Amino acid sequence: MNEPESKNSRVLKLEISQIRSTLIWVLFAVGVFLILDWAFITLQGLIFTIILAWLFSVAIEPAVSFLESKKWRRGLATFTVLIAILVSIVSFGAVFGQMLFSQAASFVNTAPEIVTSVTQWLNANLKTSIDADELINSLNLTSSSASDLAASLAGGVLGFISTILSFLINLLSFVLFLFYFSADAPKVRRTIARALPPKQQEIFIQVWKIAAEKAGGFVITRVILALICVLTSGVFFYIVDLTYWLPLALFTGIISQFIPTIGTYIGIGLPAIVALSQSPGLALAIAIFGVAYQQLENFLFSPKLSSRALNIHPAVAFAAVLAGGTLFGAMGAFVAIPVMAIIVAIVDTYLHRYELVHD
Repeated sequence: MNEPESKNSRVLKLEISQIRSTLIWVLFAVGVFLILDWAFITLQGLIFTIILAWLFSVAIEPAVSFLESKKWRRGLATFTVLIAILVSIVSFGAVFGQMLFSQAASFVNTAPEIVTSVTQWLNANLKTSIDADELINSLNLTSSSASDLAASLAGGVLGFISTILSFLINLLSFVLFLFYFSADAPKVRRTIARALPPKQQEIFIQVWKIAAEKAGGFVITRVILALICVLTSGVFFYIVDLTYWLPLALFTGIISQFIPTIGTYIGIGLPAIVALSQSPGLALAIAIFGVAYQQLENFLFSPKLSSRALNIHPAVAFAAVLAGGTLFGAMGAFVAIPVMAIIVAIVDTYLHRYELVHD
């Protein structure tokens, strides 16, 4: 009787030991997950800064490679391209900066009046029963909040030192990462590849090329189309004497290009609403311009840039933006499309496809 009891005791001890070991590993895994989750939340801003810097580094790669082909050192070529971009931004700020902040502050301050004017016109002409005050409150466009935001836009450059310092630090970090990602891209690629076996090196290089091409294609295409849209919209808004034409043109260009599917309608919708507060004829002109420009972009501008455009379905892009925005906010929405395009491109490259079976 003692031998079976001893055997059962050993089996029980072994099972207890296995359970204890499993629990320890589970607790360890949970602890690692919590630490990684905390680190990701804490470093979320830095992570997105690095991702954005990499996206823009592959976007400026054609210009850097062109200078490098002319016997320029890669670091000097990257520095020259960044200086050219900086000069362009500073020049725009010097010419339009004060006007932009002034118009944006005035637009925010008069937003409740615009909403009231538009709702009165809709109620009078379309027989609707929209409560302007309720709509203003739901949009958080009360006079106090609008005045606070307007003051922030108009006087923030001098009044909020901490905000400025934070912005400058983030900008400096972005530029620093951007420079090293571009200047040392071949070195980084070789360093990572050396840590992999030969077969994995081939896969890594292929994935790197796909990611750079798709991400760079997205950034270049969207930025060029946004610049064209901002310029065209700004000229038209200025000609038709639309109030706050400069910030509205920037809004139209950025939103229409970086939000898929519905971005075009949102981008032209806000200027049309503002125009409606001036006159119905102006709102109609803005709407017609939006439709006409969209056709021009679809049939003229986009085809010329299609070689660098993303091969991703609009529904997938829209879902990616919603998921990225929900999880990580505005920056997550921005990087969602190029990240999704990279994933789709890699899957298309390595996914084996079969012929369809006939019905």
